Amino acid sequence: SNGAIPSVSGSATVNKILCCECGVPIEPNASNMCVPCLRSHVDITENIPKQAAIFFCRNCERYLNPPNEWVQCGLESKELLSLCLKRLQGLRQVKLVDAGFVWTEPHSKRIKVKLTVHGEVMSDVVLQQVFVVEFTVNNQMCDDCHRTEAQDYWRCLVQVRQKAVNRKTLFYLEQMILKHKAHENTLGIKPNTGGLDFFYATEAHARKMVDFLQTVLPVKVTNSKKLISHDIHSNSYNYKYSYAVDIVPISKGSLVCLSKKLTQHLGHLAPVCLVSKVANSIHLIDPQTAQMAEVQNMAFWKTPFEAICNPKQMIEFIVMDVEIIRDSQRKTFPGQ
Repeated sequence: SNGAIPSVSGSATVNKILCCECGVPIEPNASNMCVPCLRSHVDITENIPKQAAIFFCRNCERYLNPPNEWVQCGLESKELLSLCLKRLQGLRQVKLVDAGFVWTEPHSKRIKVKLTVHGEVMSDVVLQQVFVVEFTVNNQMCDDCHRTEAQDYWRCLVQVRQKAVNRKTLFYLEQMILKHKAHENTLGIKPNTGGLDFFYATEAHARKMVDFLQTVLPVKVTNSKKLISHDIHSNSYNYKYSYAVDIVPISKGSLVCLSKKLTQHLGHLAPVCLVSKVANSIHLIDPQTAQMAEVQNMAFWKTPFEAICNPKQMIEFIVMDVEIIRDSQRKTFPGQ
């Protein structure tokens, strides 16, 4: 009389009811409907937008990751898929099972993502639904490219200079920058008289470059800033920062003359020495006794010294043999 149909499964009896829509025998549930009928009446993806937009910068080929981060993503990559899923606000109300790209023409400015989700209906019925979301790629210039086009692209400048005739140390620095890829965040590099100028978009990137220079070579750093604009309503200031980095004015192979105070500090080293190496410290060698010493960064700038002779002004000798001549063996020539 109540429409229940008994079903015998082994020794247990399960009562079934008829679907209120199509009349198919089903197990009892809160909706009294079969899964196909329930899916036709309930849409678990109604709060998920089927169309959305993402922004792409054509100059640097990066995508906008809200609120203000631009990331590099390839077509049909994991990074781009994650970026697209973040744009779907209603996706948190269901359980995401699978996601993948549907092929589209690369120049169509359309990206299609096929999603498979699970959602609970009537507290005990779980539905699975597959749908496609279409993303429209809109062009928008990022802040870095906008500053470049406006000729106001840099916010911080690092000026590297070496005031010396022999600039081997500056050439060594260029090789170290390329080896450690310290120029990755650089907007531009411009050669200048006596050195190089590095341009950066943020002060943090410029400070990172300055820290790298301090670990590679003995340098002296001075900084300054210039006010560009000031908004009195929001109390915000726009500065341009500059770092002046002076490299020690000596290089490998230079002949230097040390002060008396510095020679005492180095263990009474001879005042006239050769520079054997310039790294994070200055390596000196006494050509007569082969005594070696190191001059650290702070010690050099407290008592600075310059090269009195460069390698091009000297002649290199190779000692093949040494013969000791005693005083008794010396011959006295006329006139001595």
